[in-house]
Amino acid sequence: MTEPVKPHAEGSMLGVYAQPGARRNQLRGIERGMLKLSVTQVAELGRANEAIKKLLASSLGLRKSQLELVAGQSSREKRFLVRCPPDELQRRLVAALAAEDQN
Repeated sequence: MTEPVKPHAEGSMLGVYAQPGARRNQLRGIERGMLKLSVTQVAELGRANEAIKKLLASSLGLRKSQLELVAGQSSREKRFLVRCPPDELQRRLVAALAAEDQN
């Protein structure tokens, strides 16, 4: 399985595959080397991107200011620059996915 977290000069790059307009906000797992997630907001006027950023921040224990959408603004496949070391982000991601599995 390819991991969604890649090293970057400013921290980490996180690949995300988003499903907007879903029933609930949730991390769904790793698929095709990307973090798959769903948000209730529709992909309109950047609302879904903002919801994704908020979900990532809360699920991974980060501040929204640590996350920057750098690619995929109008696509389901997105790349976020996360100002967090790759090993730390990977640890947080594993913990968040484990917590989601328990719900």
